Formats: sequence, C-alpha cells, structure tokens
Amino acid sequence: MIRFETPWALLALLVPLLLWLWRHRSRWRRAALAFSSTTHARQAAAQSWRARLLWLPGALRTLALLLLALALARPQAGREQIRDVSQGIAIAMVLDRSGSMRQEMDFEGRLVNRLDVAKEVFSRFVFGDGKKLRGRPTDLIGMLAFARYADTICPLTLSHGTLRPFLDTIQLVIGGSSEDATAIGDALALAAARLHTAEETLKRQLGKDKDVYKIKSKVIILLTDGENNVGRQVEDGAALAAKWGIKIYAIGIGGGEGYQVVQTPLGRYKMPLASPGMNTRPLEAAAAKTGGLFRMANDAASLLDVYREIDELERSDVESIRFVDYRELFTPLVLAALLLLTLELVLNCTWLRRIP
Repeated sequence: MIRFETPWALLALLVPLLLWLWRHRSRWRRAALAFSSTTHARQAAAQSWRARLLWLPGALRTLALLLLALALARPQAGREQIRDVSQGIAIAMVLDRSGSMRQEMDFEGRLVNRLDVAKEVFSRFVFGDGKKLRGRPTDLIGMLAFARYADTICPLTLSHGTLRPFLDTIQLVIGGSSEDATAIGDALALAAARLHTAEETLKRQLGKDKDVYKIKSKVIILLTDGENNVGRQVEDGAALAAKWGIKIYAIGIGGGEGYQVVQTPLGRYKMPLASPGMNTRPLEAAAAKTGGLFRMANDAASLLDVYREIDELERSDVESIRFVDYRELFTPLVLAALLLLTLELVLNCTWLRRIP
C-alpha cells in the first residue's frame, strides 16, 4: 500500500510544466515572414549528434524537478503488521535444597531424589510437557533456592532459555553441614522483594519496548519438604507478599512413602522410609493470607497434578494489536534527482557547452 504523507506537495509537479510553457511560449507566435517550404533548408543544414542532443540538459533538469516534487510529498510504503502484546505473570520459583530433599521417590519408574523431581517438574511447568502442561512462554520467571540461606539462582527473565542451565546448578547441601537448615521465611521474603521490583527488571530487559508487556499478577511457587527452623518466620515472609499483592502457592512434598537405596554385596536395593509428619499449618496460613493455595504432594504424580492446577489458575492472554508500518520512499527519489542534476551540470560544462 502506497500513500503520500504530504499530498499537497504534489502541486509542485506543475512547476516544471509551467517553466516549460514559459520557455517555449515564443514558438506559438506567428512568424513575420512566410515560406512555402523549409524542406531544402533543413536538408542543407547537416546536424551533428551534439546538435541533436542539445535538448538533453533541459530534459534532465525537468525530470529532476519532478522527482524532487514527488519526494517532497513523502511517498510511503505501508504494510499491516500484528504485534503481540503480552499480559504475563511474574513467577518466582522457590526450591528447598536442604538435606532432607535427598530422600528418593518413584518418578516414572525411576528412583529420583525429591530435589531432582522438583526441578524436572518445574522445567515441564515452564517449557510444557506436550500433554496437560502447556508451558509459560509469556511469563516473567525467576528462580530461588534455600537451605540455611536463601539465594537468587536466576533473576526474573523473559529469556527462558537461560533457565535450564541455572536450574542445573541447584544442588543439595551436604547433609550434616552447617548450611543444612530450612529458612522458608527468608526465602519467601527474598522472593517477594524480587517480585516487588519486577517492573524495574522488565524495564531494563525491554528498554524502549517496555509497553508491549504488562504484568498481570505476581506469584511465588514454594516447594519444600520441611519446616522453618532458622531465620524469619514463615508468616513474616507471607506478610511482605500480602503487602505487595503477591500470591503464594505452597507445595509440601513428601509425607508418603520414600525410599533409600542401599548398596549390599548382592546389589543395590531400595528400602522404604517412613516420612515424619510435616506441620503444614504455617504454609497453609501463608497461602490463605495472600490469596494463593497450599497443596501436599505425596509422590511425583501428585506433584505434577499440583503444577497443572497452578497452571490453570494462573493463565494470561496474548492481545494482538494490528497496525500499519510505513517505510519512507523519498530517499531514492532525492538521490536520483541529485544524480540527474549532476549529469546536467557535467553536460553543460563539457560536451554540450554553449557559448552565448
């Protein structure tokens, strides 16, 4: 689609025509002397190529003026485009990596420790599993992990390709070490602080295109198998989240039958372990206070079901905006006009030079 931004400038196309009419006005006057025929006079006057091309500089100048007039009207080529404007959700995934997460559970026919199961299910939650989990391509996602201390593993980002390598760096603490503790309150407070400044993070990532993305809601997905025993209380972290309008989805993992693999002279055997009861009241209260939910996942299948439930609750739509993108076309016209004027000047100063 072609349009002119300043169509009134097309009136300038009349200027070369008026100049041509003014220059050749004398040709329409009646001759003072009449001749019966000028045929023999024309045959006697042998014309060279130079004489035959004396009109060329004037034609070049006229064409250049026409091109400049068209350029002044600013022709533009338009193409309709569709831009996706995302209403995304800012998600902070908070994983417990304390020693108790070493306990193994059955996951699709394999014995895998709780932390690795949590990491795998979270990866499917973000990227989709081709089944019920559709992935979160439009969401702003970050990761935190905690034992005695809470750490930001990956800041909030729309570039989800960077999440996988960061997820692989989350490892269990060494059992019995000074770092082996469960600071749920500190982890919730840090996650809430990261989400509270999500708009600033988004502005740095998108720059001038920040208006194409809007944060619909902010949520913390907390996964732990233990109880808070160091640092802030769970209710303190929940209070910050509630103050800043952040929902907490708390998941307790375990509580069912766990396993421990034992190496014997006869091979490796798995031994069932009784999991102590988990006090879920602080997590339930934190979820209720912020408008989220608490779920207990006793095995890998139920953990997948919890993530599917969260996936359905926290969905965002992509709004498409149709607009026409116009590209300026006057530059080639101006360059062509300058080239023609330069050629006219060269011809008038060299081969077609006239002496008054």
